[in-house]
Amino acid sequence: MLRRRSQTSVDDTPVPDDDPKPQGKGRPTPKRRDQESKRRQPVHAPKDRKEAYRQMRTKQAAERDRARQGMLAGDERYFPARDKGPARKFAREWVDSRRLPSQYFLPFSLLILLATWIPWPMSIRTAVLGYTVTIGWPIMMIGVLFTSVYVAWKVKRLVAEKLPQESTRGVGFYAAMRALQIRKLRFPPPTVLPGGKPVPKK
Repeated sequence: MLRRRSQTSVDDTPVPDDDPKPQGKGRPTPKRRDQESKRRQPVHAPKDRKEAYRQMRTKQAAERDRARQGMLAGDERYFPARDKGPARKFAREWVDSRRLPSQYFLPFSLLILLATWIPWPMSIRTAVLGYTVTIGWPIMMIGVLFTSVYVAWKVKRLVAEKLPQESTRGVGFYAAMRALQIRKLRFPPPTVLPGGKPVPKK
């Protein structure tokens, strides 16, 4: 008669990942899905509406910071729609490579405002207001108007010549508005210096 073989008990104790011992007899081989499940990070769902709103604000802030860094680096993928395209890039570089009278409009306006706030003696105050209001301000306004019209016309014409496949719609106004801004406050930041040389990389 055949004798029954005694059944040996199988050790089902889970094997740690860092176990130096080889998988021997009596230890089941870990399944792949069990190993993968250990490596998966749990998804932290928001506990309530307040937590969900906080996570959303954090994500949006990170995306805005990433977009701003991309714009500062000159990556056109992060530019707003109004700044994208070869025509807009040409307009920016044309304006940034020149010193135009219109870019001094805001500093000049601030200077006039400060001059009116200073407590001058009455005789000096009358002369300051008279010169700035009747002479300085009109001259500056005429200069800004003339420069804006010239920049818009010039840039639009050059884009039509150099980039015939690009639309010139709005590009003149875009260039004129950029010419009104102080150079350091322009955004996207200038990539060329006055004269046309590239801005040195930091």
